[in-house]
Amino acid sequence: MPNPIFSLQQGSTPLLISIPHMGTRLDPQIAANFTQVAGFVDDTDWHLDRLYAFARDAGASFLTPVYSRYVIDLNRPPDDENLYPGQDTTGLCPVDTFNKEPLYLAGREPSAQEKARRRKIFWEPYHSALEAELQRIKDKHGYAVLWEAHSIRSQISRFFPGRLTDFNFGTANDTSAHPQLCTALASQIEQDGQFTAAANGRFKGGYITRQYGKPAEHIHAVQLELTQIAYMQETRPFAYDPDKADKVTPLLEQALETALQYARR
Repeated sequence: MPNPIFSLQQGSTPLLISIPHMGTRLDPQIAANFTQVAGFVDDTDWHLDRLYAFARDAGASFLTPVYSRYVIDLNRPPDDENLYPGQDTTGLCPVDTFNKEPLYLAGREPSAQEKARRRKIFWEPYHSALEAELQRIKDKHGYAVLWEAHSIRSQISRFFPGRLTDFNFGTANDTSAHPQLCTALASQIEQDGQFTAAANGRFKGGYITRQYGKPAEHIHAVQLELTQIAYMQETRPFAYDPDKADKVTPLLEQALETALQYARR
């Protein structure tokens, strides 16, 4: 029977691709408290399973959630600590969209008890599966690479001024992976010349990257925050653009291979 909380496809290589913001389902009990705008799930990391399909075909493991980040954000700490002190961000159980539109009807925001309930039902199973799959991969290959796949609209004034860099690689300031890896990944993109890139800039890696990346234990974690304009339509209906995506895919293939090469060292 399929797991109602997440999908895990175990592969044959040392690579695990986690896409924690790809879910779009809204739990009916929670959705009863949502505003109409929440139903659009605008802040989803759209189509990343399709964009990274080549990696699945090549033997990577894939972990994806069923439910939307509006239910609970799997890339936030369980205590809801702000990972970017001094900067605006959304929380473990977001109360507004990236455009600061309210997700909840007045007075129906989740209580501390409700947040704890969601952690147990949605957050903990995903993280247990993530940890177990990394361990399985490491036991089999001697090392593991965790690739945190994310995407975001290229312009969101709440979080950054102007247009965002296209490829935003994060390794928690070089602590979640080989210390030279993040810079090497950004350099590859810049040398190709089609897109802009940054290493440990605005997006250094969320909770998953920081929690599970342990290079001293041969587990290397990288987050890539990719601008959606690079491969899709950024406004509703958020259509996938195959012509754009075809330019991105070879660069992703190269980046994943580079990550594996550094992890093998």
